[in-house]
Amino acid sequence: MTAAQPPDAPAMATDNAPPTPHLRWRRAIEHGLAVAGALATGATLAVLVAQPDAVAPGLTGPTRAVVFVGAAWLVFAVGGWLVRRLPLRTATVLILLGGAVLPLAAASAPPRSSDDMYRYIWDGQVQAAGIDPYRYVPAAPELTGLRNDFLWPPNANWCVPADAVDPDRGRPLAAGCTVINRPTVHTIYPPVAQALFAAVHVVSPPHSRQLPLQLVMAGFALATTILLLIGLRATGVDPRLAVLWAWCPTVALEAGNNAHVDVAAAFLTGLALLVLARARTRRASTLGGALLGLAVATKLTPLLITPAVLRRRPVLVATAIATALAAVYLPHLLAVGTQVIGYIPGYLTEEGYATGARFPLLTLFMPTTWAGPVAVAVLAVVALHSVRTADPDRPWLAATTMTGTALLVAAPSYPWYALLLVLLVALGGRTEWLAVAAAAYLAQYAPNLHLTTASTQRIGYAAALAVVIVAALHRHRSRTAPTPQTPGVDT
Repeated sequence: MTAAQPPDAPAMATDNAPPTPHLRWRRAIEHGLAVAGALATGATLAVLVAQPDAVAPGLTGPTRAVVFVGAAWLVFAVGGWLVRRLPLRTATVLILLGGAVLPLAAASAPPRSSDDMYRYIWDGQVQAAGIDPYRYVPAAPELTGLRNDFLWPPNANWCVPADAVDPDRGRPLAAGCTVINRPTVHTIYPPVAQALFAAVHVVSPPHSRQLPLQLVMAGFALATTILLLIGLRATGVDPRLAVLWAWCPTVALEAGNNAHVDVAAAFLTGLALLVLARARTRRASTLGGALLGLAVATKLTPLLITPAVLRRRPVLVATAIATALAAVYLPHLLAVGTQVIGYIPGYLTEEGYATGARFPLLTLFMPTTWAGPVAVAVLAVVALHSVRTADPDRPWLAATTMTGTALLVAAPSYPWYALLLVLLVALGGRTEWLAVAAAAYLAQYAPNLHLTTASTQRIGYAAALAVVIVAALHRHRSRTAPTPQTPGVDT
């Protein structure tokens, strides 16, 4: 058995003769064309996520957004393929360039497909006023003094009527229109996310609106790119896989443009996984578990990672996760009691997960009332399999399956939920799971296609599931296929 060649190792020469001038010129031209192609695709991708109208100014109609997002994914596929075939040093420069430019380019435009960031800004503003963010709903009369024309314009998508009543307390609410979604319910975001919102508010210049938050989330996207480049090399994996995160349209659009806090949770999750993968001491395991706990306290989705990291020192890691969660939740629990849960139960009911109505792939084969228990059973089986079989040195592989399965089962129409999955794909190289991230956009833009959300969820996520299954079968066959033997050689 021979050692694997490093990423930049040239093909083994058949003789010791130096390359001819013709061959050197040919290699230089091929390299130049590959670099030019990667730069061209990267530039096109930057335009698509920042100013898509510049690509096809004559394209109008409701399907325009779908065309632009689909084009961005196609360009990403070509660009990622090119970058991964370049020499490591050149590829690293392009990955860093894309990891910086793409989220910043997307941040140059107002949010296009989500209004979550306005709740972030409001929660930060409330905390700056010395009020616990879980205490009041945005429309509470106690907070009217914090309203401004940016978050509470005369006309907006969310309006509170004069006779509105707080659903939890039965008290009248203050009327008004706002860009903050669901202004009559409590915030849903965990304590570490709240601390981040408060920090962004403190450092933001007056009247800077949403741009500081977009820049901060774009910064987390770039920090994750750097983390991947360093972490992949440290674990002996090709660092060029980082392009799967750095150039992915989901990262640019959902971190840079829509400024979703999921990107901060992804960064903390990546850091936790890399620490736990190399943890050889109790201190390192404790640190990794604490980082994962902070990730969960930023966005709850990293809970899906937990089964994959319990193969090494499970009690210690689980205790560190729980301790970190308790530490950040305790101040809010003491301040507002059970209100710290926020709108999480109401959100699950509103989205149809409590009744089973939002499991579109499952409801193709069973009654809606069965879908919820079956979804729980499927995830429990996958989680148990992760606990029993995950590689502690590469926990992201089992975590990819767990997270991807959860997205297939839940079939969300919110693409930012897939940021965690994109990170795991970049760590483990299971590129077929990116189809799940792309499927979310089809579900999100269902109205643009004049289709129901359920139908686009079924089409998109069923196609993604097919891609995952075909890739898994191909990988299994490649692994079990007999190794070709050279005639005349005794093995």
